[in-house]
Amino acid sequence: MDYKIFAQKIILLKDVDLEFRNQLIQKGQFGEGYNEEMEKLHNKNAEILNDIVDSIGYPTIDKVGKEASEAAWLIIQHSIGKPVFMKKCAELLKKAVDENKADPKNLAYLTDRIAVFEGKPQLYGTQFDWNENGELVPNSFDDLIKVNQRRKLIGLNTLEDQIVLIQHRVKNENQTPPKDFNQRKNDSDEWKKKVGWIK
Repeated sequence: MDYKIFAQKIILLKDVDLEFRNQLIQKGQFGEGYNEEMEKLHNKNAEILNDIVDSIGYPTIDKVGKEASEAAWLIIQHSIGKPVFMKKCAELLKKAVDENKADPKNLAYLTDRIAVFEGKPQLYGTQFDWNENGELVPNSFDDLIKVNQRRKLIGLNTLEDQIVLIQHRVKNENQTPPKDFNQRKNDSDEWKKKVGWIK
């Protein structure tokens, strides 16, 4: 099977996604809820990638190369409106990591993202959100010492260092906290119910 065509397709999906994200950041519209156009784009990308996964399995580095494999992971990370697809990919990615065909860091980010959407504590502290004080902080996690041990095992920095990096990046991108924290939380919970993350 010629994986090159699939690789090019995956990279293109990622490029369109990041281009749109940058446009929202430039307009100061990133972070104020889930942009409708962005949601449509993420869902469409997830559907296309799902077809690819059904054809070739998980897009591992040995199949599609490093760039396309990373791109596939990013599309999966952004497919938050498709819980079934996300969990399916997490299982496939875990198998690929066990076989040394994918980056364990990617699995850590995906596992954490799923946990956060399901309202569970994350294991690696990779997912951040605004708190009621307007600070971007890690979503809930089980235990700082354990989190840092897990991070170290897969080559991530400490959570304390990551907090500094993330807060610096957000500042550079001129991202601002939501105007109404409680409203945003309610909207988020409603959306999670609607797409099937929580009951």
